[in-house]
Amino acid sequence: MKTQGKAFKYPDNVDTDVIIPARYLNTPDAKELALHCMEDIDKDFVKAVRVGDVMVAGHNFGCGSSREHAPLVIKTCGVGCVIAKSFARIFYRNAINIGLPILECEEAADEIAAGHEVAVDFDSGIITDLTASKSYKAQPFPPFIQSIIKSGGLLKSLKEGERND
Repeated sequence: MKTQGKAFKYPDNVDTDVIIPARYLNTPDAKELALHCMEDIDKDFVKAVRVGDVMVAGHNFGCGSSREHAPLVIKTCGVGCVIAKSFARIFYRNAINIGLPILECEEAADEIAAGHEVAVDFDSGIITDLTASKSYKAQPFPPFIQSIIKSGGLLKSLKEGERND
């Protein structure tokens, strides 16, 4: 699985209320929720993001509540991968559950600048800052987790498994 796009850069401790403010959680429609993704930290994000773009962040990305809405709206906006120095534990698990590709790589998170063109090979863990002509190596997920993400999330993966039995 690969993605390529523009980098959006965020600091440490971006919490789930910044990713999707709680005031919008009264709708079950992921597309409607996605219209408000990152608006309290980056008002232009939803206007500027394109399918395949990459979020780059510091430590503890996705801290805060345990809601799955946060990784869901990022995925719904078309983000192809989130690269961070570290993820909050529950966000990490929720990202896998809904099929959002994420990678931890401190060096890439430090050095990739906002607006840089970034390519990510999720299977190998190779992150390439095409603007700076520099590559980084993240630890890719094991094949069974990659399979969950490629299926679009845990439930879709389980349903695919049932069809193959």
